[in-house]
Order: sequence, then structure tokens, then C-alpha cells
Amino acid sequence: MKKIFRAVLFVFIFTSFSSDIHSQTPTLKTRILFIFDGSQSMLGKWETSNKITVARRLMIKMLDSLRHVPNLEVALRVYGHQHYVPPQHCEDTKLEVPFRPNNYDEIIYTLKTIQPKGTTPIAHSLAMSANDFPPCDHCRNVIILITDGIEACDGDPCEVSIKLQQKGIILKPFIIGVGLSEQFKKTFECVGNYYDAVNEERFQDVLGIVVSQALNNTTMQVNLLDRNGNPTETNVAMTIYDGNTKRIWYEFIHTMNARGFPDTLILNPMPLYKIKVHTIPPVYSDTFRLVPGKHKIVGIDAPQGSLKIVSRSMSYKNLVAIIKKKNTCKILNVQQVNSIEKYIIGNYDIDILTLPRIHINVNIAQSHTTTVEVPNPGMLTINLPTEGYGSIFKKENGENVLVSRLSEAQTTQLFILQPGNYTIVYRSRSQYSTVQTLKKEVKIASGGSYKINLYQ
Repeated sequence: MKKIFRAVLFVFIFTSFSSDIHSQTPTLKTRILFIFDGSQSMLGKWETSNKITVARRLMIKMLDSLRHVPNLEVALRVYGHQHYVPPQHCEDTKLEVPFRPNNYDEIIYTLKTIQPKGTTPIAHSLAMSANDFPPCDHCRNVIILITDGIEACDGDPCEVSIKLQQKGIILKPFIIGVGLSEQFKKTFECVGNYYDAVNEERFQDVLGIVVSQALNNTTMQVNLLDRNGNPTETNVAMTIYDGNTKRIWYEFIHTMNARGFPDTLILNPMPLYKIKVHTIPPVYSDTFRLVPGKHKIVGIDAPQGSLKIVSRSMSYKNLVAIIKKKNTCKILNVQQVNSIEKYIIGNYDIDILTLPRIHINVNIAQSHTTTVEVPNPGMLTINLPTEGYGSIFKKENGENVLVSRLSEAQTTQLFILQPGNYTIVYRSRSQYSTVQTLKKEVKIASGGSYKINLYQ
């Protein structure tokens, strides 16, 4: 396959879940794996020399500049350098120098001794590189691939990139191409973000930019905005995930720093993020891009107020309330009585699971606590002559509303009821005539205790 000269540089940044950090966590170690093209086409002429010579010179110069950078380790993988073509050797890739401290001279020596021979198995090299990084709790892992040719085997770099991203192994790459036609530039859109290098000088500049992006922190500040647009909301969980694949990358509790401003997060740069803030109900950011080495402020509307549900009755120590947005069916929260919860401002329907249920609508206002007090119940004991069938009703708007059915297997039953007028109807299991249904009415007051005997 004839290669068209171009140099393409892929930067894959990938990380483990345990490298999730913010400004107060341990310093990250950066690990850069260089994947170097040792294929036959690297003997082709470019600018002042041939491609392999220029690439070596620029790589060695850059490696010398990295020797004394703290918290940095480098490694080298080479492909296309072990077997001549023809025939094609599509597994011709090797980790020549693994990660370890102070291995710069070994990498430089290896670069100087590479003799271009073979083909260009880009996809296979990228796939194999995922295994080159030893486990590390606090590492930023970066891959820089330098090549002058297109994929010469059956592999698909785009497919490999997408699969590795979906598995959470790498993030979307940066691509820097030299001498690519518009047709070939479009080929790499599925792989990552494309940059063009038209000559040696530009190639050197781009290499420096990429390494700088790998070494520098990319930071973000999340402003949770109140009703007035001020970043005063805080102390709520938020999830930061890939806007394309939905893979979760970071999970934080939003925090104000010592100066009272939203804390600064240090993130790995990737093309597209989205934030879910776990308010009730949750709120979301738009998808956004991070620029490596730059600071970004993301504002999310999250105005909140509080709802307090209280009861003075010991009978309601396990009572809960169901919270929904007004005129909707979706349950947003189940709130324990005698607790306070924050909600996004607005109107809510509340069902308090008393007997009968209390249905009310409340408005949650910015930075305000809305208090709902549950009336104290009364206690009703119902004595039945035998097991049977019965129900408790409460009259509302001229209609009987079912409050509870009686147990068919118990003759003495206890109910905790809200204040109001109730009707109890009952028929013994041994009776087969509807007219033998018994009925009693009772008025329940707060704190009262009542007994009903349903005998013929």
C-alpha cells in the first residue's frame, strides 16, 4: 500500500477512577508513553532531512527538556521496526522502554538505533499501549503517537479509540497532522481533535504544546447559582461524566474554599463533559469542552430552599412524606418526618402517609425554610365480635373516602387517625346477609383515645 507522507500525532489521555482529584488531594504523577513510527516510510525526505532523522532530533530535544520535570515518567513504544516489508507484519509493535524513573538516556539511545523497516499497524499499537501503564492511584496517563503514515493493516484506529473510550481506558485524543489533505484530515475526525503541522518548525511547536498540555493542570470551577445568579449554593453531590459516552469520571461534594468561593477542581482534559448536580430534583449543565492547561468556570442554575416536616406525636416517629413536583406523578423524594431537606425552588405536592393521607401543596422559596406541621392524631381501637369484613371511611365533600380496610383475621384492631369524622362499617364472616352490616360513627380529636365495639 502506497503511503502519502504526513506526520500524525495522537494524544490519548486516560486515567483510572482512583485519580479523581481536586485541589486538596495528592499531586498527580504524569506518565507519557511515546509511540514512535519505525516503519519504512519514515526514510522518506522531509524538509532538511528524512522523516526519521527529523523526528529523532525533535524527540531527543524534547526529552532532554523533560529530564528535570517533577512528577513525570516517560516510556517508548515503537512499531514497524522489527520486520521488513513485504510481507506485512501487522503485529510489529513493541514496548522498547517501559516506565521507570530516569530512563531518558535509554529512550534516546533506542531512538537513535531504530532502523525503519516495516509497515504501519497504528490500531494494533494503540490497542497494545493500553497495557503499558502499571497500576497507579494518582497518575495522569498520556499517549503521544508520532507517525508519518496511514493505517496499513486491517485495523481501524477510530474503532479502537472509540472502544477504549467507552471502556473508560482513554479519553478522546488530540490529533496533529503534517501535510494532510482535507480528505485525510476528515478521516481522523472520528479519532480526536485535529491540529495541523505544515513544516518542521510547526511540528516542533505542536509537540511542545501537546507535552505542555499533558503536564499542566486543567482546572474547573463549578458555580451553583441561586435565584439572583450568585454562586452561593453548595454542599451538594455532583457527578461529572463524559458527554458522549455517559461514562462517569468524577464524583464530588461541591465545596466552598476557605475564601468562600467555589473550590477549584483539577480534571483531565477531554473534549466533552457534562455535570449532574444531585439536588432535588437534579439539575444539569450543558455539555462543555475543557481546554488543556486552562481554567474554566461552569455555571449551573441550582436555586434552593428547604422543606421541614414536623410532628410532635410519638406515634409518627417513622412517618414519611412523598414529594413530587406540582401536578406530576414522578416521586422526587421520600422525606422522613421531623427532618429538613433542600429542594430546587418551586411548587411541590406533598403526600404525608398518615391515615388518611394528608395532601398539600407548598412553595419552596430561595434560602427559605417552609415548615409543614402534621396535626397530632388520635387513637381508635375497634373491637369486633368475630372475624369479618370492614372498612373505615372519612366523609369529604359529601362522599365517603376509603381510609383503611379492617383486617379479616383480627377481632381487635388499633388505628392512628388524623382528626376528623369517621364511619366504620363491618359484617361478620359468618353472616351471609348484606343487611346485617354494622355501622358506627366516631369523631377523632388530636390526642384523643377512642374505642368502638361493633356488636349486633
